Amino acid sequence: MPETKVKKEEDFHEWYNEMVELAGLCDKRYPIKGMNVWRPYGWKIMQNIDALIREEMISTGHEEVYFPLLIPESFFKKEEEHIEGFSQEVFWVTHAGDNKLEERWLLRPTSETAMYPIFSLWIRSHSDLPLKVFQIVNTFRYETKQTRAFIRVREIHFFEAHTCHVDFEDAERQIEEYK
Repeated sequence: MPETKVKKEEDFHEWYNEMVELAGLCDKRYPIKGMNVWRPYGWKIMQNIDALIREEMISTGHEEVYFPLLIPESFFKKEEEHIEGFSQEVFWVTHAGDNKLEERWLLRPTSETAMYPIFSLWIRSHSDLPLKVFQIVNTFRYETKQTRAFIRVREIHFFEAHTCHVDFEDAERQIEEYK
């Protein structure tokens, strides 16, 4: 790989940007700030990381799910405490073609607000527990600070795992399993 023009010790941020480009990980020239194009080598690395995550999650009894990208505003509002930090970073969808939507939708900044109402439909008794799921999806946050590939972006390749348990002790056992 060619040498960088800037030394890491002199200007870490510029050096980092050069390394991402020289390594062929992503292209930052997409016309929306903070939304980068994965290059083949970078995407292959990410696919390998995803495979390791899947293997680990499945070995601990988690099942892979996929929840929709769009979340109704009514779901989002039910989790006011949780979403407080995200509210200014949300991308809102208000129209479908020329038609104004009856309810605004948001692009997933995280999935709790989409998942938990559905979990309450899936879990009908203690025999449905524990519920252990994970997903690897893209999330979206309107990052207003200076963006940087893989570190501070508006479209985030995101892994999340969620569990529901019959009692506190079972949840604690799950936490210990992750260590």
